[in-house]
Amino acid sequence: MEYVCTKCNARHSIDELLYTCPSCGGVLLLNDRDFAEYKKIPGKKWQKLFDERRASDCQALKGIFRYYELMAPVLEEEDIVYLGDGHSPVILASKELRENLGIDFAFKHEGQNPSASFKDRGMAGVFSYLRAMVRKHGWDDILTVCASTGDTSAAAALYGAYVGSPIKTVVLLPEGKVTPQQLSQPLGSGATVLQIPGVFDDCMKVVEHLASHYRVALLNSKNSWRILGQESYAYEVAQEYRWNMKNKALFVPIGNAGNITAIMSGFIKMKKLDIIDELPRIFGVQSHHADPVYQYYHQVKENRVYHPVEVKPSVAQAAMIGNPVSFPRVQKLAAEYEALGGNFNVVQVREQDIMNAMIIANRHGHIACTQGGECLAGLFHAKQQGKIAHEFAILDATAHALKFSGFQEMYFENTFPPEFGVVPKENLCNRPHSVISEERKKSLSAGEYAEEAARNIAGFMGLAKR
Repeated sequence: MEYVCTKCNARHSIDELLYTCPSCGGVLLLNDRDFAEYKKIPGKKWQKLFDERRASDCQALKGIFRYYELMAPVLEEEDIVYLGDGHSPVILASKELRENLGIDFAFKHEGQNPSASFKDRGMAGVFSYLRAMVRKHGWDDILTVCASTGDTSAAAALYGAYVGSPIKTVVLLPEGKVTPQQLSQPLGSGATVLQIPGVFDDCMKVVEHLASHYRVALLNSKNSWRILGQESYAYEVAQEYRWNMKNKALFVPIGNAGNITAIMSGFIKMKKLDIIDELPRIFGVQSHHADPVYQYYHQVKENRVYHPVEVKPSVAQAAMIGNPVSFPRVQKLAAEYEALGGNFNVVQVREQDIMNAMIIANRHGHIACTQGGECLAGLFHAKQQGKIAHEFAILDATAHALKFSGFQEMYFENTFPPEFGVVPKENLCNRPHSVISEERKKSLSAGEYAEEAARNIAGFMGLAKR
C-alpha cells in the first residue's frame, strides 16, 4: 500500500506517519498497488467470501476488517484492534413514518458502535495501523492527538485506552461546544482533555500545527487510515441489501467530509471489482449554519470556486465545520463516482428542520442523534424538491441519541439561544407530568396514596373502570 496525494498525485511510503503530501501539502488517500490483481477475481466470489466471514470466529475479522482485502491487506492479524466496531443495524423506518413521508427508508444506527458513534470505524483502522508501526519500529512512546466536537475524542480515547502503552491520547475540544455526555467519555477513558475557545475549525488548526512540528499521531480524518476504516460503512450497506444497490440512495451528514469521502471510496472499489452492479445515489447533507460544500456544488459546474464559511451555532455539532479537511477528497472522489455512473448531490437544511426531524425519528422508535435528524431533514427536503421519488433511502444516524439529549431538553423546554433559530413545535414537545404532590402523599396512608395516585392517572389518561 502507499499514500497518494489528491493534489499532485505523488506517491509516498506508508512506513511513516503522513497526513499531507510532503511534496505539495495536499491531502492523502491510501492506495493498494495490487488492486488490479483483485479485478481478476469475479465479483460473485468476493460476495461469497464476505458472506462466509459473517460466521467467522476470528477476532480480527469480526469487525470492520471483515472486508480485509478491500481495506488494509498489509496488517497482521495480531495488530488488528476489535472492540465491537462495525456491523451496526440497519432498521427499516416505522410504517407510520414511512407513510407520512411517502417514501421507503431505513436508518443505519451507528450509535450502536462501542463509543456510540461511527468514529469507531476510523479509530479501529488508525489504531490497528499504529499497533503495526509500534511493533515494526519498536517505538517506546507515541502521543496521539485529535480535534473534536465530541465523537472523535470519545472514540480516540476508548481505542487508545484499550491499546495502552506506549500510546497516550490527548484530545482538544472547543470549550463549551461539547455536550456533557460527550465530554464524559474521553475523561472516563483516561485521556488528557484540553480545551480552547472557539469552534472545531480552531481546534483543527492547532492540532495540524502540532502534527507538522512535533512527533504526534494525528487522529482526525486528515489521517487517511481513518478514511480507510470508515469505508466499512459502504461495504456493510451493500452486504445488508445482498450487494444490490439498484434504486438505493444514501444520506450522509458532511461535517469534516471524511465519512462521505470514505463511503464514496468504498462504493467505487466495489463497482470496479463487480461486487455491485450499480452505484447508489449519494446525498451529502449540510446545515445552513455550516454549508461550504453545499455552497460549492450549488454553483454552476464550470465556475465553481470553493470558499470556507464562518459557522454559526448548530445542533448538529459534529457537522459544524466551516472548512472541511477532506473537501479535496470529496472533489476528487465525487468526480470519479460520477464518471463510473454514480450520482453525487448536496442538500442544505435548516436548524429548525434538523431538530424537528430528530424528534420525529425518535418519536417513531429510532435512536437518531442530531446528525441523524439532519439526514432525515435532508430526505424531507430532497422529496419536496423532487430530487428523490421511488428510491429506497438509507440514512446515516451517526451517533446515539443520548449524546445529544441536552438539545432535546432545550427543545422541550423552549430554551434554545436565539442564535440557533430553533422554535419548538408544541405537538412535538414532551414533558413529565406530576401525578400527586409530595405534601399530599405525606397526608395519606400507603393504601390511600396508591389509590389516589392511581385515580389521578386514570383521570389524566381517560381510563374507564372495569
